[in-house]
Parts: sequence; C-alpha cells; structure tokens
Amino acid sequence: MVISLQFPCSFPVKVMGHNSEAFSSAIRVIVERHAAVDDISYSSQPSSGDKYLSITATFTAQSKEQLNALYQELNDHELVLMTL
Repeated sequence: MVISLQFPCSFPVKVMGHNSEAFSSAIRVIVERHAAVDDISYSSQPSSGDKYLSITATFTAQSKEQLNALYQELNDHELVLMTL
C-alpha cells in the first residue's frame, strides 16, 4: 500500500535517543531549522528505565523535500538512535 501525502499537512516526527538535555536540545534546534517555531508542538516519553527518550515533534509539513531534509539531518546527528 502506497501512502500519498497532500501538502500542507500535519505531520508527526518521532525521534529516539539517550535521555539527556543534549539530545532534547539538539532535536529542537534541528526541527526548528526545518519548520516554523510557532507551528511545532512537542511531546516526549522516557523509556521505562529512563535511559532513552522519545520526542515527537508535530508541525505543518509543506513539502516532501522539507520532510526529506529534516529526516536526513536528524538521522545524520550522532545523538539520534532512530527516527519514525
């Protein structure tokens, strides 16, 4: 099944890494480079052992190119373990 996005659309990006202030800050800086700051909502969930942190940033995506650039920068960052 192929999913086709129609832009603009609300889009959640989930990023996982070690639970640290450095990780949280890095994710915010990267996401805010690719989306309007006043359009982003964040939520986070620590793992049961508090070792890892999942951050979800939801914003209005404008294009596939925007999402590709965001995911590329997130996946290239040394503190990011996984993106969804």
